[in-house]
Amino acid sequence: MVRMNASRIALVTGANQGLGRALVEGLAARLDPADLVLLTGRDPRRVAEAADEVSRLPGTRGRVLGRVLDVTDTDAVGHLAGELRDEYGGVDVVISNAVARVLPDESQAARADEFIDVSNAATHAVLRSFGPVLRPGGRLLVVASSLGTLGHLDPRLHPLFDGASLEQVEHAVESWRRAVRDGTAAEAGWPRWLNVPSKVAQVAAVRAVAAGRRAHDLAAGTLIASVCPGMVDTATSRPWFSDYSQAQSPAEAARTVLGLVFADGADPALYGELVRFGEPLPWPQGAPLVEQDRMLRP
Repeated sequence: MVRMNASRIALVTGANQGLGRALVEGLAARLDPADLVLLTGRDPRRVAEAADEVSRLPGTRGRVLGRVLDVTDTDAVGHLAGELRDEYGGVDVVISNAVARVLPDESQAARADEFIDVSNAATHAVLRSFGPVLRPGGRLLVVASSLGTLGHLDPRLHPLFDGASLEQVEHAVESWRRAVRDGTAAEAGWPRWLNVPSKVAQVAAVRAVAAGRRAHDLAAGTLIASVCPGMVDTATSRPWFSDYSQAQSPAEAARTVLGLVFADGADPALYGELVRFGEPLPWPQGAPLVEQDRMLRP
């Protein structure tokens, strides 16, 4: 990441706990005392407590401030981006990490609206609002997963996301939402497990935004990408797995993401891609997860 003459400004969504909080801790430990890390979340008390705790950690160097932000509120996301543009001239690091927690015994269909709002509509808002205020050499990263490769979807759905613009991705997500509401999702090829189409749509949205600004960003050392941190032992993911022997702690997983933040320049091979452990995952990779889909409630 290029060092700006002015203070660097970083922002992490979904940062009260888990990976988001570990990312804030890692940023605050590696940035300078004049730099600012915004820890954001929806609950005012939890945001304030988390920001205070990170500020008091022995390794913290940068300033840490809590900021209440509901990422499903498009106007609030846009307002914050404008505020950072007006006050600081832009932002240097944005990590979109917010996710809605869904338990295995809950109906996927019943939770679809909340899940899509937090994981997808919010990702679109972050990309639209913060892309234009990202300073040269900055980083705009969306935390996704290896499920975000196109091959994990039914081939009938591939044209909705492959080579799509951001507007087309948004339209596809809303079509998926309507199909879930109407009970027609399965016959159209949508998996019941919300995480698969959600992650594919996140990665497709990043690819769409990156495609329109690639040459300019690479010349400036700016990186836009989605990132798979690997299996992380958090309250959100733990209910889904019986074997956590290979899982990383949030701090361990954060180091993978922060490696992209603090790398010199922007690697063209990673720009716009889904990055896992420093390597791009091929967009066509994967196959529909039939067995996992059968295990879920309708």
